[in-house]
Amino acid sequence: MPIEHSTIGTDLYTLTAGPYTAKITSYGGILTELHAPDRDGQTADVVLGFSDLTGYLAGHPYFGATVGRFGNRITRGKFVLDGKEIQLATNDGDNHLHGGVHGFDKAIWAAEPFEAGDAAGLRLTYTSEDGEENYPGNLAVTLVYTLTATGDLRLEFTATTDAPTPVNLTHHSYFNLKGEGQGTILDHQVQLCCDHYTPVGDDLIPTGVVAPVAGTPLDFTTPHLIGERVDQVPGGYDHNFLLPEGEGLRQVARVVEPASGRTMEVFTTEVGTQLYIGNFLDGTLTGKSGTAYPKHGGFCLEPQTCPDAPNQPNFPDCILRPGGEYSHTIIYRFGVE
Repeated sequence: MPIEHSTIGTDLYTLTAGPYTAKITSYGGILTELHAPDRDGQTADVVLGFSDLTGYLAGHPYFGATVGRFGNRITRGKFVLDGKEIQLATNDGDNHLHGGVHGFDKAIWAAEPFEAGDAAGLRLTYTSEDGEENYPGNLAVTLVYTLTATGDLRLEFTATTDAPTPVNLTHHSYFNLKGEGQGTILDHQVQLCCDHYTPVGDDLIPTGVVAPVAGTPLDFTTPHLIGERVDQVPGGYDHNFLLPEGEGLRQVARVVEPASGRTMEVFTTEVGTQLYIGNFLDGTLTGKSGTAYPKHGGFCLEPQTCPDAPNQPNFPDCILRPGGEYSHTIIYRFGVE
């Protein structure tokens, strides 16, 4: 069906392909709704969020957001680039998080809907100007969302710059495969194709070590319920997991919600992904269904490069330079079993 355009205080685009529906705003490139069928063909909205712009403007933990210029944390908001120290905002305690006070999640993106066969899409563009959040260089960013009738939500990020700058772009939906507002995600089963992770300190900044998951409660190389070992992880899961060495688009995760039968597979061209399970949700935010979101009310799988990469010489290089192009593809693939 044709792509619908409406407003919730900002432009809202509704993409429909087969039994799947996605709603995306020009504010923050936010995915506000994602409807997927269960094993009986009954659809439910499986991402946390709000019904209008007011909820997003009031402050939220990046529900459905496009994250940049650098996703995740940078220690004390500082890094040295080509001999010059750069100081960013410290909007997460003493650290920089998800692009700063006014990251890409608060930008107004230009939007262009399109149809391609049985798929529907939205092309978003934004230029982050030199000095925005004190990042160097003008960064021209394109994000293409594509929803297919077979259950793929594909995100393709590209970016170019006119000065060296760190770039790490990702997506930050909170998923609950039972349906948003339907309790916690502790009963979801997760498998990660990752045999290493980057341990963190009390401030959630990586120590610089790359460690095996074997023998730890972070070993999801075989399926485990999220809640099965969460009490063994201080603060809950909020960790960066690394794929084995390789290139191209690769599967990084598979999630199953046993009651509904909904499944979600995640693919990325990046080195790994951050698993976060809504540790800081506390019931103070009420979502689209009128239900307060409890602790662990949603989980995030955020494919990306390593957190604090500008300060960690043994992590993959995250600096984009003039003449180069940043490129990152994510697929969230929905199905049933």
